[in-house]
Amino acid sequence: MAVYTVHAPASFGVDVRTTPDRIVFIRDGFYFWAFVAGLIWLVWHRLWLATLGYVVLVVLTQIVLTLLAVSSGAEFVVFLLIAALLGLEAGSLWRWTLRRRKWRELGVVVARNEREAEQRFFESFSNSGVPLSRGSASSLHPLPRSSITEDATGFFPSPGVPR
Repeated sequence: MAVYTVHAPASFGVDVRTTPDRIVFIRDGFYFWAFVAGLIWLVWHRLWLATLGYVVLVVLTQIVLTLLAVSSGAEFVVFLLIAALLGLEAGSLWRWTLRRRKWRELGVVVARNEREAEQRFFESFSNSGVPLSRGSASSLHPLPRSSITEDATGFFPSPGVPR
């Protein structure tokens, strides 16, 4: 099962049923195509600032590796690590870009694929009638109280309690 975050533009109204095509589901996990073709993936998703950072990182890395006269095998490993890092952090870069563009996070959905995530999100929305916005009282369910006391962790006393 994958975890998806659900995002909508800030200008988006309260009712997600009016324009559901504007909602974006971002999977948390490894993005294969960002790993294989990082620059193309970043441009495809219009992550312009991340694209600029990626290009600067690759160019500076190439300059440093050339100045250090590193072997081609070592260069390959370094660029493979950069590609792997982009594949691992692609979803976070996408979320960061949406946050920078003032998009709202409407909620989190656990599903097998994006289609199922969409179905679960809209079903839960239609059943409750309230958007699953972050911080709204309807989307936050209280957690059960633990039987473990605060002092069970040992080294960290509660604030304001004398030692």
